[in-house]
Amino acid sequence: MLSMAGQVIAEDTAKAIEAAVHHEARLERDKARDGSRHPEAILNFFEVAPGQRVLDLFSGGGYYSELLARVVGEQGSVLVHNNQAYLPFAKEDLAERHYQERLPNAEVIISEADELQLPAASFDRIFFILGFHDTYYHEPGWPAIDRERLLQQMFTSLKPGGIVAIIDHDAAPESDTDTAHELHRLAKRHVVDAMEAAGFKLQGSLAVLENPEDKLTLSAFDEAVRGKTSRYVLMFVKPKL
Repeated sequence: MLSMAGQVIAEDTAKAIEAAVHHEARLERDKARDGSRHPEAILNFFEVAPGQRVLDLFSGGGYYSELLARVVGEQGSVLVHNNQAYLPFAKEDLAERHYQERLPNAEVIISEADELQLPAASFDRIFFILGFHDTYYHEPGWPAIDRERLLQQMFTSLKPGGIVAIIDHDAAPESDTDTAHELHRLAKRHVVDAMEAAGFKLQGSLAVLENPEDKLTLSAFDEAVRGKTSRYVLMFVKPKL
């Protein structure tokens, strides 16, 4: 049971999240995606709060980067990461984002995963949204990712007790990791195995993005399921010392 002080903090956090989601300066393209992404439920589940420092890893067009920056506020900050391969797919969103003018607490970095040098114990939260499957992806022109190194960077840079948020397109439970390349999907068990091998502990999950009508066999970019894939929402925690 929450103490009175804990209840006040929780209420203040929920208000900050609500204000961020309904902020008048959000992009219209972002608001149009809210119905399938349920950002208020996601941000509350991962306990994003004012004053936190957050890493948005492989942030793409910045849908979550902007929300995170608005929630953490002036006393917090967001490190917005992309690699070069993500930029062409995110160019329309990023052309409108204008972080420096609109969100001065967001710092943008462009770095390949294998070149990331994240400062130790510096983040309260790490968001890794629709990108975990790319650590298994292989394609000419796509930079290979040393997954073990990346997860170790994440583990080292997260504060003890900090949370990693992972959302990705689900694949059939018995499928192997080839679905990451073939369908841009990855079965949940592969994420759990990799994260726990890196030292994280699975803390919980949220069903809000699951879609029982998605048969998990079409590419996530197929027009029949694009924007409507069944996605898992997983919370991992770095154990406290």
